[in-house]
Parts: sequence; structure tokens; C-alpha cells
Amino acid sequence: METQGASNNERVLAAARADNEDLLLEVFEEGNFDINCTDGLGNTPLHNAVSHGSTDVLEHILSREGCDVDPINSIEKATPLHLAIKIEHVELRKFIVDSLLDAGADTSIKDKNGETVLDIIPLDDTVLRGLIRKSQAQSSVSKDDIASDDDEGSGGSGSDSE
Repeated sequence: METQGASNNERVLAAARADNEDLLLEVFEEGNFDINCTDGLGNTPLHNAVSHGSTDVLEHILSREGCDVDPINSIEKATPLHLAIKIEHVELRKFIVDSLLDAGADTSIKDKNGETVLDIIPLDDTVLRGLIRKSQAQSSVSKDDIASDDDEGSGGSGSDSE
């Protein structure tokens, strides 16, 4: 019996590392893979896409149903957002951080050093700090909205009820 080549999980991880959109879409079409699968270091395809600056596959991965936007890898206990903050190329870093925040990345998760993404942003990167703070503010407003909607619905006047 012939031995199989790389599994679809391995192919998704590889596509994310190499920014190989064709390979990624081929696997998406074939199915039979886990978008949140991990390599030996606990990195998911999303971790790989972020750390390798693979912008073409990044959006496909983020838009995939069931994609966990906040997986934590084994060694650094880092989320993809933690890795994105460390990208040296300023425009690439902003693009990827923006994409992750749009997808709902959690800015409050701490890595193995107990640091959130806000703790590791270079001090001179005011643009990124602004994006993170805006995301935190929106997240807090969303939670407030949910709470106030519940409060409004629980009272009710009852004046029409006869």
C-alpha cells in the first residue's frame, strides 16, 4: 500500500507559512482538515500566517468558519495577536493587527511573561496603541450594550395587557 503524502492539516500549516493561497484554497476545497490544527510547537495556521507575514492566506483563514482567532501556542503562550505585534515591518504589522482585531482578537490575553499585547507594543508605535485601545473600547461598549438590552427587556410596563 502506498503511504500518503502530507495530511491536509500539514498542508494548511505549510500554506500559511509560505503564503501559498493556491495550496490553501485547494485544501479548503478538499475539506477534511482542522482550521485550528497545530504543529509541534502548538502553532495554528493562523499563528503561521501571522508570523510569516502571509497576508494572502491570512484573510482566508480568518474568514473560515470555526477559526479560533485567539489560539495560544505552546512555548510562548502567545496568540496570533502577540506575534503580530512583534512584526518589524510597520505597514505589515498594522495590516495584520487590524485584520486580527476586525476578526475579534482578544487584547486581554497574557503570554508566558504575563504580558498583554498592549504591554509589548513598541512605545513609539502610537498607531498600533490606538488600534488596540479602540478595540478594547469597542469590546467594552459591546458588553455594556448587551447588559443594557437585557435591563430594558426585563421591566416592561404591562399597560397594554388586558
